[in-house]
Amino acid sequence: MLETVPLSALVEQEVREAVARYETALAADDLAELDELFAPGAETIRADPAGVLVSHAAISAYRRGRGGAPARTITSLHVRVHAPGVATAMAETLRPDGTRGLQTQVWEKGPQGWQIRVAHVSSTPPPPAVDVLAREDAATWRVTGTPLVVATGSGPLDGVRLAVKDLVAVAGHPVGAGNPVVLAESLPVPAHAPVLARLLAAGAEVRGIARTDELAYSLSGTNVHSGSPVNPWGPGLVVGGSTSGPASAVARGTADVGVGTDTAGSIRVPASYCGLHGLRPTHGVVPLDGVLPLAPSFDTLGWLTRDAGLLHRVAALLLPAAAAATTELVLAEDLLALADAPVARALADAAAGLAAATGLPLSAGQLTTAAERERWFTAFRAVQGAEAWAAHGDWITAHPGVLGPGVAQRFADGAAVAPEQLAAAREVVAEGRAALAARLPAGTAVLMPAASSTAPPIAADPARKAEYRAATLRLTCLAGVGGLPVAVAPAALVDGLPAGLALLGAAGSDTALTALLAGWDRRLTPPV
Repeated sequence: MLETVPLSALVEQEVREAVARYETALAADDLAELDELFAPGAETIRADPAGVLVSHAAISAYRRGRGGAPARTITSLHVRVHAPGVATAMAETLRPDGTRGLQTQVWEKGPQGWQIRVAHVSSTPPPPAVDVLAREDAATWRVTGTPLVVATGSGPLDGVRLAVKDLVAVAGHPVGAGNPVVLAESLPVPAHAPVLARLLAAGAEVRGIARTDELAYSLSGTNVHSGSPVNPWGPGLVVGGSTSGPASAVARGTADVGVGTDTAGSIRVPASYCGLHGLRPTHGVVPLDGVLPLAPSFDTLGWLTRDAGLLHRVAALLLPAAAAATTELVLAEDLLALADAPVARALADAAAGLAAATGLPLSAGQLTTAAERERWFTAFRAVQGAEAWAAHGDWITAHPGVLGPGVAQRFADGAAVAPEQLAAAREVVAEGRAALAARLPAGTAVLMPAASSTAPPIAADPARKAEYRAATLRLTCLAGVGGLPVAVAPAALVDGLPAGLALLGAAGSDTALTALLAGWDRRLTPPV
């Protein structure tokens, strides 16, 4: 027996289709269609905060004089059926400027089909733009200026605005490290970090000191004290960390270069999530004087940009020239498999695009085995945790309860690493470094995901976020284990969100990698 669809359900579907027809006509300012959708006669009414229009003729005349309606989308639609030929539709709407509205329509079905007999429209303006910007800026910046620090010379970075992570010494300002207690107890530093001094001498200026995840021990980009910097690719998306503030500033166009650190992915993950270029240099090449440590065996200072040319200009300024140009591309299928399937497919296509654009041969290969990855990852985390506790454990012990729960737990895990466990882990890291060096000859760039997924929502299920983090760390820890450089390009869009392609090279190949990306020059523009 065929199941009978209730009449009310059929009526509701017809009314929803009529509302969709109305919205299409409204967006196109199709006056003839809008006239047909309003019921004829003197009893038809339309009202808004400016007043009430009575009769089809009055409504039609008003519509012809207003020059179209503001763009909007329906965020929710509720339909109530009163009789076979009468229903009410209530729509919640949203304009691009943030204005929210309510639209209530009483629809009647007559000889001409469904038509509006009564309509009421209201709207609520968004909060003042200055408040929104101030809130966003407070989550992105600790302090700003116009500029905060002027250039000290002229050169290849003339006019470039820097967002400096709140771990890097800026003369005259304290280092806050993403924690208000650290900031309150810190004194202004007397001198710039040497790497910052070089950038200023080359013509760059400091736009501001940007937020970081607490003590740089996070990949999410969230901070329980200052909030989450804005990811311009969508509301409520994580920006990635711990170089979170600089990434947000560069992605939103309020800075040109984000200066930050990368221990386990803190440049590469924000680059991937925000559609940016990024470089984690060869370990030990960029001096870390004046930079607050996390795990010195893996800490590096890198940078983020919107375009690959600027990424390479900074590299050419700060780093020695690579001994050999990139001559071969290898797509690491074992590492591609660690990414979500849609990300993996998109990055495989991007790898082919990079090869086509540069004329370099591309082959597929395996960089690691599953057993090696787990062994190296476990050792990396043990060394990182133990060194992080060695760097900050005394302060944390003296200030119980001042860290957010996730960061606090990671430090607690580091405190629990026994000396013999640390010694064994260091041996494994040394083995991994030797193995990776042997598998990465000069001139070869291994292509891999910069992160296992696109940017997840801040409010994502904690278990799902833990999965993203675990998969991503198994990718990012390889450069730490190997002491190797990685350059990231915004290579693809997956369901409208950016995904970064990482180029892993031999030690000292940094500028060869950035030169290769400068020739490709991939750019993605966020929607907001």
